[in-house]
Amino acid sequence: MSDIEDSTSASSLTAAVLDEEAARQASQAERSADVIFADDLLPGVGSEEMPLKEGLRKGGFFTFVVLLLLNSLDELEQAAINILGPDIAETFGVSDGTITFISTASVAFFVLGAGPMGWLADRIRRGPIVGVASLAFGFFVFLSGAAVNAFMLFVARFFAGISKANTITVHSTLLADTYPIATRGRMYATNAGVGRIFGAASPILVGGVAAIAGGVAGWRWAYFILGIPVAILGILAFFIPEPERGQWEKQDVLGTGLERKEEAPISVEAAFARIWRIDTIRYMTLAMAAIGFALFPAQSIQSFFLEEEFGLDALERGLAVAPAGVLLILFLPWVGRKFDQTFRKNPDGALRILGLLLLPATLLVPIQYFMPNVWLFAAVGALNTTFLGAAFAMIQPSIQSVVPYRLRGMGTAIITFFMFAIGGIGGGMLSAFLQDAIGERQTIIILTMLFMPVGGFFVIRGSGRLRRDLSLVVAELQEEQEEERRQAADPDEIPAIQVNQIDFSYGQVQVLFDVSFEVKKGESLALLGTNGAGKSTILKVITGLGTPERGVVRLNGQTITFATPEIRGGLGIEMLPGGQGTWQAMTVADNLEMGAFRYRRDPADVKRRIARVKELYPSLNDHPTKRAGDLSGGQQQMLALARVMLHEPDVLIIDELSLGLAPTVVQDLLSHIDTLRAAGQTMIIVEQSLNVALAIADRAVFLEKGQVRFEGDAQELAERDDLARAVFLGKEGG
Repeated sequence: MSDIEDSTSASSLTAAVLDEEAARQASQAERSADVIFADDLLPGVGSEEMPLKEGLRKGGFFTFVVLLLLNSLDELEQAAINILGPDIAETFGVSDGTITFISTASVAFFVLGAGPMGWLADRIRRGPIVGVASLAFGFFVFLSGAAVNAFMLFVARFFAGISKANTITVHSTLLADTYPIATRGRMYATNAGVGRIFGAASPILVGGVAAIAGGVAGWRWAYFILGIPVAILGILAFFIPEPERGQWEKQDVLGTGLERKEEAPISVEAAFARIWRIDTIRYMTLAMAAIGFALFPAQSIQSFFLEEEFGLDALERGLAVAPAGVLLILFLPWVGRKFDQTFRKNPDGALRILGLLLLPATLLVPIQYFMPNVWLFAAVGALNTTFLGAAFAMIQPSIQSVVPYRLRGMGTAIITFFMFAIGGIGGGMLSAFLQDAIGERQTIIILTMLFMPVGGFFVIRGSGRLRRDLSLVVAELQEEQEEERRQAADPDEIPAIQVNQIDFSYGQVQVLFDVSFEVKKGESLALLGTNGAGKSTILKVITGLGTPERGVVRLNGQTITFATPEIRGGLGIEMLPGGQGTWQAMTVADNLEMGAFRYRRDPADVKRRIARVKELYPSLNDHPTKRAGDLSGGQQQMLALARVMLHEPDVLIIDELSLGLAPTVVQDLLSHIDTLRAAGQTMIIVEQSLNVALAIADRAVFLEKGQVRFEGDAQELAERDDLARAVFLGKEGG
């Protein structure tokens, strides 16, 4: 009879679980539809059209002008080696392929500066970053002109490339935070357009300087002169005002700003993990890496081709490529306006247009390099440059719209890294080999026809994800506003730990779905669930061992979502892991000494902490020289708990306290945990035994299949027969 009842209960439980799973999936689909298709939730979609002049007025002209001129001088500097490459090769007696590699690789050295500058851009004032980097850039540009051999030129270009990484990773985040969303496309297009004016004029300018200076080494003066205005603008950059991060997203989505609060430092690993989960960013990264193979060698190869095919000197080469920039300048204002209009109505469509603009190069480059004279060569080149320039002007506003405003610098750095590290360096090496083996024409045609279609494909493929990624940005802003209001209304009730709207995946397998719960100060929370429920995973998220793809973690009201485990430990979160929590080969005394290693600079504090835990757990005094591995299971767990308590945590997390221990040992441990509970220690306890958990917990959270199915009083959970039986019947894991 008992077996029949158990079978009936189990069947009822299974049916109930299946029903709730169906309801969960339906609810999830409904939430996704609400998020993805509600136009009024998307940042920028609901904005009124804004004239560019008004956007500049709102953000201020100074920032835009300084960044624009610095970007323009970057275009001028890059043109110098592209146009003057044949003269430089003759001066140093090296091959065309060598100079092409130096030219391309120096651009690719962005990768070494992009990461650190993106990291800094998310943490400190950005004006000084731009100022220091620009002064360094100006110095190494000047040093390029003083190079006495190809190796010295390579070194100078190496450091110049690192320095000018700020023009992408820092400039773009400053523009996004300074100027309204409604003008963002035109803002970046104008920045690129004026840069292209310098780009169009730069071949003439550097070629003219080289011609006036005369001789084979006349190219040096182009670098000497260029360093001066860069240095002046670098000084002005120190005075760029620091905008509120994400201010326009907050205004557009929430109708108001948010109070600035101190946040835990953001770790590179966590930032990368979060950003890489953004579908749009992944596709854009793959696209830019592919495009880099064709894009970076193109200008240098073009200069050598014009010299060898048409016999043009430096000034004549400059005049030949100048029309490409002129046509783009005329086209970019329309592109920026079209992007802003399309983005408000159809964000996915705006990114799809960007991808389509990349594809014509596949046909235009082969046509260009088979033109019979320089005039037709320049005309086709101008058309190709216009398509590519328009596409690249729209990349930054697309990226900035889907990356959380706290991580914009790192988001830009990731794409920059892959584009330059893979596309730039790879393209430079491949083109250097091919150029010396088969010539300029065949090299650029092969690179373009192979890699440009791949880049366009990934951009178009990723465009279908933009709208959803935008909606997630909106959801995060709304959650942040709601939490700010709650904390302001009742500051005395800020929870010790808060996890909200957490999604987490291992690879492509999602294991946490919108998980939210809180732990009050001084409260003990039991975290229960069936096999694979996600209990261990949510502990990883809280302790910083895992980064969620969506959601927020707070400690005492402070956001710690992207902080390292070390920083969280310093802030007061400590975890006693399940299983072995001691160093088995070390003595009890050495375990405690190593547990206090963090405080080694203050020996008196180390002694105080060790003395305190020995008072809490006096049995440790009985075996100071005994190896931890020789202790009983209960003694080892006691030592592990003492090691954690050395840190005097604000929040103590215990994962499987009773795992593998005899009931009598568990009872002894529970008495110590109860003492901590009575002293007001905040605790999160994951337990395989429902009875053990309920004996030491005030409240309980029940997880099943990555979702919270119950949150409330612990005794109330015990009265829920369906959930209680799920704990007993389910084998622990997750």
